[in-house]
Amino acid sequence: MIAEMRPSTSTDDEENATFKILVATDIHLGYLEKDAARGNDTFVTFDEILKLAQDNEVDFLLLGGDLFHENKPSRKTLHTCLELLRKYCMGDRPIQFEILSDQSVNFGFSKFPWVNYQDDNLNISIPVFSIHGNHDDPTGADALCALDILSCAGLVNHFGRSPSVEKIDISPVLLQKGSSKIALYGLGSIPDERLHRMFVNKQVTMLRPKEDEDSWFNLFVIHQNRSKHGATNYIPEQFLDDFIDLVIWGHEHECKIAPARNERQLFYVSQPGSSVVTSLSPGEAAKKHVGLLRIKGKKMNMQKIPLQTVRPFYIEDIVLADHADIFNPDNPKVTQAIQAFCMEKVEAMLDNSERDRLDNPRQPDKPLIRLRVDYSGGFEPFNIVRFSQKFMDRIANPKDIIHFFRHREQKEKNDEINFGKLVHKPASETTTLRVEDLVKQYFQTAEKKVQLSLLTERGMGEAVQEFVDKEEKDAIEELVKFQLEKTQRFLKERHTDAEEAKIDEEVQRFRESRRKNTMEEDEEVREALNRAKAHRSQGAYNASVSSDDDLMDVATSGQRANDDSDDDDLPPSRGRGRGRARGGKGQNVTARGASRRGRGGGTGQDQMISSRTYKSAPVPTKNMSIIDAFKSSRQQPARNMPVKSYSEVSSYFMDIKAEDFLLPVSSFFVYMYSCLHAFKIHTHTPPFH
Repeated sequence: MIAEMRPSTSTDDEENATFKILVATDIHLGYLEKDAARGNDTFVTFDEILKLAQDNEVDFLLLGGDLFHENKPSRKTLHTCLELLRKYCMGDRPIQFEILSDQSVNFGFSKFPWVNYQDDNLNISIPVFSIHGNHDDPTGADALCALDILSCAGLVNHFGRSPSVEKIDISPVLLQKGSSKIALYGLGSIPDERLHRMFVNKQVTMLRPKEDEDSWFNLFVIHQNRSKHGATNYIPEQFLDDFIDLVIWGHEHECKIAPARNERQLFYVSQPGSSVVTSLSPGEAAKKHVGLLRIKGKKMNMQKIPLQTVRPFYIEDIVLADHADIFNPDNPKVTQAIQAFCMEKVEAMLDNSERDRLDNPRQPDKPLIRLRVDYSGGFEPFNIVRFSQKFMDRIANPKDIIHFFRHREQKEKNDEINFGKLVHKPASETTTLRVEDLVKQYFQTAEKKVQLSLLTERGMGEAVQEFVDKEEKDAIEELVKFQLEKTQRFLKERHTDAEEAKIDEEVQRFRESRRKNTMEEDEEVREALNRAKAHRSQGAYNASVSSDDDLMDVATSGQRANDDSDDDDLPPSRGRGRGRARGGKGQNVTARGASRRGRGGGTGQDQMISSRTYKSAPVPTKNMSIIDAFKSSRQQPARNMPVKSYSEVSSYFMDIKAEDFLLPVSSFFVYMYSCLHAFKIHTHTPPFH
């Protein structure tokens, strides 16, 4: 059983044997960085966290994932992060602890497989150890993330990456300071359902030190769902080994940093929560803290440190039906009365904010305010936009102060999905919504004529999620091609007769077998997504080579004649396609930043290439909508697909593929596109967390 340290006058020996660790999670650097009022909130709070680490002379800073809000952070976000880490974490203060474990195992995925403070070329005063979260997890052909950039720069020690998706062996980073020893375990974010299944199948192993295993303080950092969002969409605490002493649980944003004892596993769990409000939900209203963790031997103490620079957030619920003495739905002026009542509530919350700010001048002056109004019982909502205009200069989120809702209606008997209701839910009520769940729900409740007959819901869900969350524009196309090729091989091996009924029967049998074998389907999806990543990398390389050849051709061809504009003298940009075509002066060009994906339309580049004697090279399309990504799978032949060598069955199957299963998927993507577009319009937070 772990004991808790009691405050006492420490001797020098005790101080030299006590680890001091500053613990924080879910900093979400870059969240709403373009917002006029809230754009710098994450940077200011990260500065405060690093200053606390410096002032308290901690041994190291421990982060529990989601340091960045975006998987591909902007240059401003990345630059500010590097600036702050260099400002606070580099210096001459000596490091008081040593690492005993094999660092090539702990940091083997890095080109520099050792802790940064032991690098002769760096002068580190505060080491930072961090796992990755679901927002900044590794993606792409090389499986890199933003933390790998910080690691390569020598500012962060990225640990907890699993090189295998079949079996996870968590090897601890072994630290020693005096007589105190810590076994630091880390596990970066993995899709909850997959990790849940791996725990059930005994595919996750936490390795222990060979010598004196009972003398180590076992500290585990994890970034997963802690609260139950579904049967397998979370990680129960009892899945974790009982030899652990303390779990630092990231991903959950509500601050519950005081260690809570799990009576079954006999370890403690600390949930630091986020350091910035990313959704206007009740859990985010709790006071934000970081923790100063002291460990000596097998004893520990977690000191809560409130963050002073976090923007305050106030939330309140109103049920109009509970105020029958004030509001009568039959009164023609009841809407004005409700609006006046809400105005009083907002003013009261603003008064509370002013009083709280007197005690903390570092607190931002404009608070976040959310008033949730239940208008069940025949009431009508008033105009939110007009209401918000009265608080434009006093509240940081004036556009979404009021949220009207009614009691959840009972599920209809036909189990049809009302996408309209789903779209208009606020971000606070959709934090558990995931794109793969939308895919699964759509096809499970769709009419039989538009259900998938070849592609699997799980595969399509994973592909769409990669497209939405990680901007992998080839994921959908490659998934469709991969599953089509696999079905064709199956039909060829079965020597199926070229009859429509026989083919449909074999395809259905093959699809059901894949659905039941979840492990095989996961491997299939991963292979398809890896193909998409490799295709993107090859396309980027080809574009770069093409651009280099273009520049050489321009240099050797001499000055061009009859130019229509001076813009033609500029060499084409490397693979970005932002330039105008020859004679394109005055044409409409997609503005930079006008689309979330891509850095501008590729039209200019395509015209320039066609108007000159350049070598032809496949340049990937830069702006692709979710519909475009799907359509490309029908317009392009599958790579390395030996169609001509197939039998009459394969030829028949190729003929019917577009109308038999692509049309239902295309109609689904129309729904998906409208859902995603509506989420971006109606909320200030991403729809998927």
